[in-house]
Amino acid sequence: MHAVIPYITAALLFGLGVYGVLRRRNAILVLMAVELMLNAVNLIFVTADATLRSGLVGVQIEAWAYPNGRPSAPHSGAVFALFVIVLAAAEIGVGLAIVLQFYRMRRAVVLDDVTLHHVAEEQAQEQAEEQADEQVAG
Repeated sequence: MHAVIPYITAALLFGLGVYGVLRRRNAILVLMAVELMLNAVNLIFVTADATLRSGLVGVQIEAWAYPNGRPSAPHSGAVFALFVIVLAAAEIGVGLAIVLQFYRMRRAVVLDDVTLHHVAEEQAQEQAEEQADEQVAG
């Protein structure tokens, strides 16, 4: 298998994820699109690690770089992919908690309805406006 195929697949996955983040209005679908992008990055890490290791077969190892004469580090692409998987799991946990809390408050998960200020502040502002209107009318 050529090394180009996983890179193209990863690029397509990443592009699909970017499209999902930019075009979707549902928060859960946006989280799924972010997961697609993270999986594309994992595919690139593992593919780059495999292609670089296969390309370095027969290359003389520098004595100063590896004191015992051979590389003792595990596959670095797989290690980075494992870290990305752990971060993706944490991101999904926090993201779903935020989405569920927002759903409990607003009964919707549409991202266009998300405001960045607190609901209590909004209600207090509406009450202040109503009181000001009553004072003007009364």
